[in-house]
Amino acid sequence: MARNVERYKMEGANALWQVYKTVNRFKAVRNFIFIQIARYCPSLPVKNAIYRRVLGMKVGRETAFALMVMVDVFFPERIEIGDNCIVGYNTTILTHEYLIGEYRLGTVKIGNSVLIGANTTILPGVTIGDGAVVAAGSVVHKDVLPGTFVGGNPLRELRKSMQDHQDG
Repeated sequence: MARNVERYKMEGANALWQVYKTVNRFKAVRNFIFIQIARYCPSLPVKNAIYRRVLGMKVGRETAFALMVMVDVFFPERIEIGDNCIVGYNTTILTHEYLIGEYRLGTVKIGNSVLIGANTTILPGVTIGDGAVVAAGSVVHKDVLPGTFVGGNPLRELRKSMQDHQDG
């Protein structure tokens, strides 16, 4: 399934060179500073408060972000994470892509009780369903069905459901 992204054509230099036509400079600098504070903060409640109140992310109850998680600096408000999730060490969650002739924006939706392994990259416009597990080091470039265990680059299903693993 294709990612759910909005595409915006750009004329002239590559889209990243023109980034401040698409996002306010002050917002980008403020977000960068608070994201860096959150990346190193050992307190999960403080981290979640920064994500919710400063960056405008939707973060559920008892969701835990490990150290060094990097959320999108330009559009973090497009990240939605449910209750009781773990986002592993050094994971990157992107809601934008700046390309040569266009930029893309897409909301990232992560359900409840999702485990994201360390060093994972989540691309714009994907949905990860409730109870899913994403193996460490994966690139999430497409939607993940609820309850499935996925991993790799390219991402593939490793197990139909976590219940299959518990049963056998």
